[in-house]
Amino acid sequence: MAYTSSDSKRKGSPSPITLKIVIAGGFGVGKTTLVGTVSQIRPLRTEENLSEIGRPLDDIAGIERKSTTTVAMDFGRIDIRAGLALYLFGVPGQHRFWFLWDELATGALGAVVLADTRRLEDCFPSIDFFERRNMPFVIGVNCFDGSHRYPIESIRAALALSGEVPIIMGDARSRSECRNLLITLAEHALTFNSIVL
Repeated sequence: MAYTSSDSKRKGSPSPITLKIVIAGGFGVGKTTLVGTVSQIRPLRTEENLSEIGRPLDDIAGIERKSTTTVAMDFGRIDIRAGLALYLFGVPGQHRFWFLWDELATGALGAVVLADTRRLEDCFPSIDFFERRNMPFVIGVNCFDGSHRYPIESIRAALALSGEVPIIMGDARSRSECRNLLITLAEHALTFNSIVL
C-alpha cells in the first residue's frame, strides 16, 4: 500500500511508500506488547479494562493477571529509511472483534501470528484466516516467563503447518527479537509472493 503527497509531487521528490503488517493471535498473547516494543512512535492503543460482563467471553485461564483488552486495534510505525515506513496493525484476538480483521488485513504485506504454547489452540483462527486469504504469515512463539519451551518441529506439528511457514521463538518485550520476527516475515512474503505470481 502506498500513498502520495501533493507537496512531494510539486517538489519532484519520490512519493513515500508505506507497508502494512498485521499482528494477530489469540487473546492475551502479546500483540499490544509487540507493537509497543518496536514502534518508533507512541503506539495507538484501544485498550479497555476487562469487565464482569465480558468475563464469560474472555477466557483468562493461564493469563489471570491480564486486566485489559484491545477493542479495536493497536497501531505502530517503524521508519525503515527516508520515504519507506512500516505500519503495524495489531488486531484484537476475541471472536466478537473478528469483523475488524478483513479491513485491517486489506493490502497487508503479510502477518505475524503470535502463539503462546500454554494456549496454542488460540492461534488456530488466525492461521485459518490468513491461509484462506492466501496471505503470507509467520508464527512468533512468545516465550512467556515460566512457559514450557518446545522444539520448533513439535510446534509445527501441533499447528499442522507446512515447512514453508517460518516459526520464530522470541519475547515480545525484546526489540531485537521483534525486529527479527518482522524481518523474517518480510523475507517470507517476498518468497511467497514470487511463488504465487
